[in-house]
Amino acid sequence: MRLSASIDHFRQSLVIEQNAQVSTWFHIGGRAEQLALPKNSDELIQCLEIDDEFNVLGEGANLLVNDTGVEGLVVSLQTDEFKHTEIDATTGIVRAGSGAALPALINRCVRNGLGGLEVLSGIPATLGGAVIMNAGGAFGSLSDFVISVTAIDRAGRTHVFERSQIDFGYRQSLLNHLIITEVVLQLEQGDIGEIKSNLNRCMDYKSKSQPLGEKSAGCVFKNPVLLKELEGIGVANTRVGAGMLIDRAGCKGLAVRGAQVSQVHANFMTTTKDAKAQDVIELISLVQHRVFDVFGVTLERELVIWGDDEHINRSTKESI
Repeated sequence: MRLSASIDHFRQSLVIEQNAQVSTWFHIGGRAEQLALPKNSDELIQCLEIDDEFNVLGEGANLLVNDTGVEGLVVSLQTDEFKHTEIDATTGIVRAGSGAALPALINRCVRNGLGGLEVLSGIPATLGGAVIMNAGGAFGSLSDFVISVTAIDRAGRTHVFERSQIDFGYRQSLLNHLIITEVVLQLEQGDIGEIKSNLNRCMDYKSKSQPLGEKSAGCVFKNPVLLKELEGIGVANTRVGAGMLIDRAGCKGLAVRGAQVSQVHANFMTTTKDAKAQDVIELISLVQHRVFDVFGVTLERELVIWGDDEHINRSTKESI
């Protein structure tokens, strides 16, 4: 169902913006036909009654919106009920809403002497989006700490999934069809000084290996699993870095108008102030073709695209 005529019925309480800007870390792209900011679960259900195929907007950190914009409803869970955080420093249990910012949550846990989550430092995501894609990096993944996830399905029914019921994998949870509302995590009590040192080490690694000061959306591609041995790259059935393949295919610095493959990390694309979303889309295709031509490896996008090209990304409705 796309934007039913009953939308006016909900406007008395539910905030819905028209032709709204979608904030992304690329700082480019089109607008949303409708952008809703539900204050609670009841209003989130109302959003489903308006458009049960709506996209969920997180921090926009792994998102590109096509220049033509995105049809239908976009829902942002950035109101207080969806950003709540409860930390029990005694048990290490952390309960937080899906709209809670992951960096702020990490810092608060560190201040409370709870360790583990700091390995995800430098990932600019909301907690819900981070669960959907099982955000992680060189030091660990969010799934390492999840106890349970509360979510609403597209029919408006609430479900609670224990960790054992969630099919977490590399950059996936198979929860894409759901709207995450709350996550419960288990962290470890520890020395605040040691936890801070670990956080600083993780951030130092990121600052040296990634273009953190540029306009980008994090890693564009997932690290692929090799189907056959590639000399100097890896053996069959092992996961290798997409950035390494892109670099060795000669793509570092490759540009399409205002979009460029980063010289710092080849799995990042950066944009100039004059860039268009189409520049990024064309650069993605160019890199995929070059890597396939050189190595016979198909790179799968980690980046979420909304708009005219979203048919190639239908399984993902939520950005981090």
